[in-house]
Amino acid sequence: MNLNRYQKLAIATVIATIVLIFVGGLVRAAGAGLGCPDWPKCFGMWIPPTSADALPPGFDAGLFNPLHTWLEYVNRLVGVIIGLLITATFAFSFKYRKSDPVILYSAGAAFVLVLIQGWLGGQVVRSGLSSGMITLHMIMAMIIVNVLLFTAFRATHRQLDISLSEPAKKRLMTAGIVLLVLTVIQMVIGTQVREMIDVIKNVPEPPPRSEWIDLLEGWMYPLHRSFSWLVVAATGGYWWINRQYTNYRSLHVLGNIIVKLVLLQVVLGVGMEWLDIPGVLQLFHLVGVALLICAIFLHLLMVGFSRKGITG
Repeated sequence: MNLNRYQKLAIATVIATIVLIFVGGLVRAAGAGLGCPDWPKCFGMWIPPTSADALPPGFDAGLFNPLHTWLEYVNRLVGVIIGLLITATFAFSFKYRKSDPVILYSAGAAFVLVLIQGWLGGQVVRSGLSSGMITLHMIMAMIIVNVLLFTAFRATHRQLDISLSEPAKKRLMTAGIVLLVLTVIQMVIGTQVREMIDVIKNVPEPPPRSEWIDLLEGWMYPLHRSFSWLVVAATGGYWWINRQYTNYRSLHVLGNIIVKLVLLQVVLGVGMEWLDIPGVLQLFHLVGVALLICAIFLHLLMVGFSRKGITG
């Protein structure tokens, strides 16, 4: 596939945004969200210090952790780079304003959303890492990456060589939308569980990590655990339809990736329960659901933009 400069830029921006989700997940898993207690500076400086002795007046040296500070600072730097990439994606999308204005509109939407996301980032810090703000910040990141994915796909879809019969297309779109909706619902339920765990671990004298799950009250965690089987069942149905009604290797490969990502999420979920919610598994669980949602959405785009054909 021969790509022009804009197509390469749009795809690179999608990948970079996923990397930012990984870095943000790393910050949260490491407990470094307040590594920089102010915004937009870090300890009142544009480049943070490496030791407590270098802190400017007015900041408590007891709050300074070099690892947390620089991890959060790198997160912010990556966020700035992503912001510049999204700005460039929007600026150069004006070349499509006549040939395909949808590209301009979607790139513009991503640009507006990333400005809102930057503001939300400041609110997360000012709120002292309020669980609700963190969840909103994460959901906004998911929306941004998929808007960018749509922009990149829209700019390249004419090079897609897939034709599907109307019945095959209808079945795949229906099954894919169901799977996407269930996955998003599961993600939202998971964020609620994570907020409940944050409440438990952020008390002045937190209980041992091994007791966190046992201290979860209500039906949210059992629902999250049970709902995963509904997602697995929907994934199996989508995979079967994808194998039965299409003859395209690209769709089959992406369908297999979706299945593997769903199974990986289940394994990571079980691992977190058995291993007392280690940070590394939390990180991969977060990045895994981001990749899963992107993969399902990409599959839907490929099906939705396919040409009409007699067979799949």
